[in-house]
Amino acid sequence: MTKEDKERFIEEMTEKLKKSSTLIIMEYKGLKVSEDTLLRKKMRETGVEYVVAKNRLMKIAMEKAGITENFDDMLKGTNSFAIGYDDLVSPAKIAFEFSKTNKILNIKAGYLEGKKISKNDVEALANLPTREVLISKLLAGMQSPIVGMLNVMQGTTRKFVGTLDAISKK
Repeated sequence: MTKEDKERFIEEMTEKLKKSSTLIIMEYKGLKVSEDTLLRKKMRETGVEYVVAKNRLMKIAMEKAGITENFDDMLKGTNSFAIGYDDLVSPAKIAFEFSKTNKILNIKAGYLEGKKISKNDVEALANLPTREVLISKLLAGMQSPIVGMLNVMQGTTRKFVGTLDAISKK
């Protein structure tokens, strides 16, 4: 890369990191091209950006983006980065699921809305239900008391109608 290319890359990555909500750092050493392509495809399908970059350039971009946590120990070796924008869980979920089937991919750490998270935190994040499932559970929880009240009210009406029917048959 020329000096101009490096500067352009740093600027682009800085902007992407400023807009992002999640960053997952992974070591991909030994991953086959076909496996890397599959991982990249899965990430792209869910709106997650997958980047392979030099650690030094990424460190500069992270600093310029305001990521003040120290990632020096993680930015060694051959790293790739999953950058999530809207969905906090998708980058972690895809990386974790992929690492279960491809033991070569090693999740090192992450950055979630201003805080550094460990490998275990990334795994916990990956095990959360999807956004849609959480929203449906929330709506079901909000709807439950209303449905219960309606059933109680209908039960009273049913008993009253049943009593009237029994009286009319007598």
